[in-house]
Amino acid sequence: MSGNETTKITAMMMIEVLGRPKEHLIETLKDLIKKIGEEKGVKVTDFKIKEPTLVKDQKDLYTTFAEIEVDVDQPQILSILMFKYMPAHIDVIEPENIRLTNNGFADILSELTRRLHRYEEIVRVLQAEKNMLENQLKKSKE
Repeated sequence: MSGNETTKITAMMMIEVLGRPKEHLIETLKDLIKKIGEEKGVKVTDFKIKEPTLVKDQKDLYTTFAEIEVDVDQPQILSILMFKYMPAHIDVIEPENIRLTNNGFADILSELTRRLHRYEEIVRVLQAEKNMLENQLKKSKE
């Protein structure tokens, strides 16, 4: 990395979960926070888990979220966390200005592109499977 590229970034990620029972939601968030902290180049510096609340018009479906503060070694790592853990919100706390070399920016774009292609491939496979199942269902009704 060159001297004109920002490295460490502090960010706040908000991760939401929905499910039942409500105790399971807290355990799920704790597990996610642990996994995030085990990612290479990531340090969880603080987190808060909100008490689960009942979803409106539901009898036993709960929602909650965690605010997770992380320090990451490089901007690319933050983009990887975004795709891997799909936070509902992400806020860069510091630094105020982020400088990237063209290689650093290219690395971020390459990672995003790689993951988007992977998701596109998964969607194509699922679409093909769906079409096959629909065809089988039509044939069985005939």
